[in-house]
Amino acid sequence: MTLLDWLIVFVINGAIISYGIYLARGTETSSEWFLGGRALPWWAVGLSMFATNVDNADIVGVTGSTFKEGIHIISVYAVGSVVGAILAAFFVVPKMYRAGFYTNAEYLEARFGPSTRVLSALIQLQYRSSMLGLILWSAHLLLTEMVGMSLMQAWILIVVLVILAGFYTAYGGLRSVVWTDAAQGIVMMIAAVVIFVTIWQTTGGWGGMMAELDRTGRTDMAHIGRYRGDHGITPPWMVVIAWTIVGSGYWTVNHTQTMRLMGSRSLWDMKMAALWGVALSLPIMVISASLGIFARALPDFQTIPDSAADTVYPLLANAYLGSGFKGIVVAGVVAAIVSTFDSMGSALSAIFTRDVYARFLVRNRDDHHYVLVGRFATVGVLALGFLYLPFIAHQQNMIQAFTNLISVFATPLLLTYLAGVLTPAHRRSGLIGLIVGACYGVISLVDRVFTDVPWLPTWFTSRWTSFGWSILFTGSAILITTMLFGRQSQDQLAETKDTGWLLRSREDLPPLREHPFATDVPAWLNPIPWAALCLTGSIYVVFVTFW
Repeated sequence: MTLLDWLIVFVINGAIISYGIYLARGTETSSEWFLGGRALPWWAVGLSMFATNVDNADIVGVTGSTFKEGIHIISVYAVGSVVGAILAAFFVVPKMYRAGFYTNAEYLEARFGPSTRVLSALIQLQYRSSMLGLILWSAHLLLTEMVGMSLMQAWILIVVLVILAGFYTAYGGLRSVVWTDAAQGIVMMIAAVVIFVTIWQTTGGWGGMMAELDRTGRTDMAHIGRYRGDHGITPPWMVVIAWTIVGSGYWTVNHTQTMRLMGSRSLWDMKMAALWGVALSLPIMVISASLGIFARALPDFQTIPDSAADTVYPLLANAYLGSGFKGIVVAGVVAAIVSTFDSMGSALSAIFTRDVYARFLVRNRDDHHYVLVGRFATVGVLALGFLYLPFIAHQQNMIQAFTNLISVFATPLLLTYLAGVLTPAHRRSGLIGLIVGACYGVISLVDRVFTDVPWLPTWFTSRWTSFGWSILFTGSAILITTMLFGRQSQDQLAETKDTGWLLRSREDLPPLREHPFATDVPAWLNPIPWAALCLTGSIYVVFVTFW
């Protein structure tokens, strides 16, 4: 790293962080802090969702995953993300938006009862704080391998970034987060293009890369349809289904995304923001995924062991980027780190404040009190990510750590949301389904990661089949409970036990808007055709381009 590189990194990210601090001024009410006053336009929300979706753990982990296993992971950013965005923005979140809820867990109480709400809140705190651990670990890899920092220097800088992100997030809430994310997303896109073009030229483009893979017998890595799983027995279609479940869970369960949708100024903005977010994410993640395969075509990288796959991205940048260009890429990486810190801090603090603290611990205080709690919770949530570092350090790579964790609780929670919105599931079925699905998830995780249970077959607990089994167990529990106790309309929401501030804050939200236009939505801006186009394009990418 030259002086020019460091100047680029600090000027770009310093300006964005300063902007976030500037935006924090005047944020006082809970609707402003938690939902940005429900006044955020679609393009800003979409950019923010992109910046949160594509964090530094994705950039590093996806490159490492494709270097080790091939390009199958594109499925989650193509079909998985598009399906998830459509489910969230067109079906799940509008129910919450119309009801005036601040978090997705609030909806679960109205549909399935208070126990489901608090369990959902705790699952989200576990699920997303584990992702914070992945982001911290990838940041450490980038700073040590790419920038050349010592271990101590890297962790000091990471802590500083956490503090800065926590500061403007704690004071400005969702409004500061969305607008800084939008700027960070632009920096990330520029950085991705810079490193991709450099590596493309170095390897002689796609043709040069494929020729080298053919010489070394690795052409299967460039085709999703030739990946057979960890043990060589998993059909490729099952891997795509698993990634689709992961993507759907990310967009539906993950409050870092649903919170942004709920802060949109209208239902139309919500739908367009989700489509804009996935449309931006796909090409950038195709670039990141391709880097892992391109690295296989470079002589200096063919001796890197699979156990060190997560170091491939920083090593590529360090080896092939010149002065100035490396600064742009590092600036993009730092932007990705900070954007995810602020996003998770704001979303998880909202979950804790509304669904745990105000609902069950301290009720009926004033608006100022709960905004203050949300601000302090932001700092606490960011600190939780450090607790997962020992677990992540013992995984073969970050993507494996992610897939091992997400199938435990997030998949049952996804099905619970979908059952609540789309089916006449009985009110009692939500909690029962969550518990049954989580029990299977814990058993499969123990068998995969901690100890080999001899009487459990591989096809029952492997990381790819576990998603399907989790859906089956959770869905069966919901179905059986509904058959025993009877159906209940998905439109029949019970009154929550919210009183005092929780109820007042919902009443203080601005009026519901269907769209921001003076008359009707123009035909060419109807979200449904755009959703169909995104879905068709994502299917083509997976089943034609890379199959």
